[in-house]
Amino acid sequence: MGALSPSHWAIIAVVLVVLFGSKKLPDAARGLGRSMRILKTEVGELQADAPELEK
Repeated sequence: MGALSPSHWAIIAVVLVVLFGSKKLPDAARGLGRSMRILKTEVGELQADAPELEK
């Protein structure tokens, strides 16, 4: 019950296209990808610095 079925994903995709338009979705996805990449590198740097802080 917790997982989304393919029909749920289709409905979500249609709603996103209606809300944002097909021209803005690639830009939004690109921006989200950049943000996730930045977050991933920052978390990695924090984890790398954590052993130094414990000393």
